[in-house]
Amino acid sequence: MTINTQNTDIAHIREADGEQQSLEAHLLGVARLAGENAGKLGLGTLGELLGLLHDVGKASSRFQLYIKSAEGLIDQDSDDYVDAVQQKGKIDHSTAGAQWIWQALPETAAPLDVLCAQMLSLALASHHSGLIDCLKPDGTDNFTLRMEKSDRKTHLAEARAKFPEAVRRRVDELLEEPGLREPLKASLRKLRDQEKKHDPASGNSFGKARALFKTGLLLRMLFSCLIDADRTDTADFEKKRRAALRQKGKYVDWQTLADRLEAHLANFDATKAIDRERQKISDDCKAAAARDKGIHTLTVPTGGGKTLSSLRFALNHALHHGDIDRIFYVIPYTSIIDQNAEVVRRILEPPNEKGRVVLECHSNLTAEHETWRGKILSENWDAPVVFTTNVQFLEALFSGGTRSARRMHQLARSVVIFDEIQTLPIRTVHMFCNALNFLVEQCGTTAVLCTATQPLLDGVDESLGALSRAREIISRDLTELFAQFRRVEVVDRRRDEGYTCEEIAALALEEQKISGSVLVITNTTKIAREIYRCVKKDFKDTVHLSANMCPAHRKKVLKETRERLDASLPVVCVSTQVIEAGVDIDFGSGIRLLAGIDSAAQTSGRVNRHALRESGRVLLLNPSEEELGSLVDIRMGRDAARKVLNEFKTGLIGPDLLDPKIIAHYFEYYFYTRKDEMSYRVNAEREDTLLNMLSSNEKAAHDSLKKHEGMDMKASKAGLPQSFASAAAAFHAIDAPTRGVIVPHGGMEGGEGVIAKLCGAFDPEKDAALLRKAQQYSVNVYPHVWKKLDGIVKEVQKGADIWYLPETHYSSEFGLSEEPASTFGLACV
Repeated sequence: MTINTQNTDIAHIREADGEQQSLEAHLLGVARLAGENAGKLGLGTLGELLGLLHDVGKASSRFQLYIKSAEGLIDQDSDDYVDAVQQKGKIDHSTAGAQWIWQALPETAAPLDVLCAQMLSLALASHHSGLIDCLKPDGTDNFTLRMEKSDRKTHLAEARAKFPEAVRRRVDELLEEPGLREPLKASLRKLRDQEKKHDPASGNSFGKARALFKTGLLLRMLFSCLIDADRTDTADFEKKRRAALRQKGKYVDWQTLADRLEAHLANFDATKAIDRERQKISDDCKAAAARDKGIHTLTVPTGGGKTLSSLRFALNHALHHGDIDRIFYVIPYTSIIDQNAEVVRRILEPPNEKGRVVLECHSNLTAEHETWRGKILSENWDAPVVFTTNVQFLEALFSGGTRSARRMHQLARSVVIFDEIQTLPIRTVHMFCNALNFLVEQCGTTAVLCTATQPLLDGVDESLGALSRAREIISRDLTELFAQFRRVEVVDRRRDEGYTCEEIAALALEEQKISGSVLVITNTTKIAREIYRCVKKDFKDTVHLSANMCPAHRKKVLKETRERLDASLPVVCVSTQVIEAGVDIDFGSGIRLLAGIDSAAQTSGRVNRHALRESGRVLLLNPSEEELGSLVDIRMGRDAARKVLNEFKTGLIGPDLLDPKIIAHYFEYYFYTRKDEMSYRVNAEREDTLLNMLSSNEKAAHDSLKKHEGMDMKASKAGLPQSFASAAAAFHAIDAPTRGVIVPHGGMEGGEGVIAKLCGAFDPEKDAALLRKAQQYSVNVYPHVWKKLDGIVKEVQKGADIWYLPETHYSSEFGLSEEPASTFGLACV
């Protein structure tokens, strides 16, 4: 162990060998990285300042005694020794830097200067917890209380006196710079001016609320720049070899990647009419790439080749503009990320560049509030092409903690492709629209909304936040385009009494005899299992798919199913919605248990996909044994679909159920019914929304005035009223947030081997690679299921908060099982 003989203040001590990172080295390192991160927003100098001040409190004697006692650098018999276990988490070293900024603000400062100072102070005060509340929901002025926290607790005076001289000089230089805040003030003016354009009436409260919402996002961007810099510098000190593996934005250039895609596309066979239509879509995408940055829609029938077409747009858009840093694919389901990522990886990533081009980031294996290990292992989207999920995209914008917020700044100067945008959670609609507008208007981002069933995001309540006008990439009439791809008939076979699982299975077997292969898609895992069992007993070539199976398991089943389909061998596949979007597979016919019309369209995309038959068909059935009580989105979609199907049956609308105009009609019903849910309602007793809590926060602001009336408390100069931490705690991208668990599918070459290695000695570098591999062998578990698995799931190491499932609870047919798989006569993996 290296002993600190020069009495230099310590920031970190490396676990492996006791090497010390001085506070000065850490602050300078974080300042450099934060400045680079914030430079994308034109706020590089402010990013540097945040980096220099973020750990001011670590210069205090109390913190130094704590860290030295914890690492055995102070003898337990010494008077200076403190109980590090008892002191852990109780020494405030984040408030001092925030107070330094806030106290430097003149009493006569203009409101915009006050706002800038508050934003910087908030980023510093929050860098270990996630953004704190300005006003708490009960009206408590939390920000002012934090800024007025006693020096006895924040140690600012002592820390300033002991601060490294080189760092202090640079901080003073920056704070004395007349134009320090001008770039941030310019961003704030631009933001407010844009909202005035939407609401030109003077004093419009909705425009002010949207401006506050976006101001909060700008603050979160700065916070993200700081958090990523801090975590990266810390991780690179802990493991120097990891630092060498980072790409730090030095990616394979866009021209090279675009050339690789063009070479691949040149080999496509366009002899079939459907392939020529796909080629036209791809050509439209390349032509549209020269457009200005902004929001674009890509409305393409299922099977239209939108994955590679949208990639062609993105690569050429990046080439045209010259300042795009990365491309994101945001996908609704983890079940299709691996397929789409593998397609793109094969094209863009030759063997000698393995891992340098395409990154998959979609697992919930590590906790949101980062542990030391989490800081080292967290991905920060450091790749030119990133595949992630709707959940992780929304969490980067709105969730608590620091792991997700760390990634947000990478969305600046990017092309974000949303695959199957209609799957956006309904309660996040207004927050999503405001956020996407912010990324486009303030951060140089371009968005592409891809789907065959385009939702009406530009038609929702504009006062609360609707999507800015989007331009369609496809150059011809969409009704004509969809007619060219019509290869499936959707047949409404609903009946008053509904269908039992046995009756649905019997219909599946009838369809199999006619078409050779059948896909049955259900809304629930329970019904999928029951129909599978009913079919399997009479037809052995039956397979099952669900989200209870890890990606590697699903890929194996899909591979075997495709091989049977390619060989024209009979097969029946019974699946939940995991197969519904983006999976390239082609059945002879399909059965869809009734949900939204968009789901019917997605099922149609897995039937006669490549026009190998004259026509295919999809039967819409209403099951009698299916319970959708807690599945609100599916239930409400089903109810809206019933209205459309009834109108279709009576001839009020038609002639094609999957025509874009009928899809729009369906979303009119669906969105109208759910318009009051789109602001993310929370705490029914309070009747508040996250949209309000993250913008004007009217209820808390009103309560704050009442709470502090007549109190002898220093009047707050602050201008932001948001309850950031409280809103983040209430935010869940999905109704029940999941936790990832590694499963033993695939033996020692797969999940079992990953588990065994993670249970061994901790090596941050190897663990990072293993966790990336573990994404293929993980299942996301809902809270009610996790509770049932209590005592069954195990930690790979004590305190790691990374969990695995024993083989007794993983079935080769159904995947994760709440009971021992053998209980149901299932083969364990």
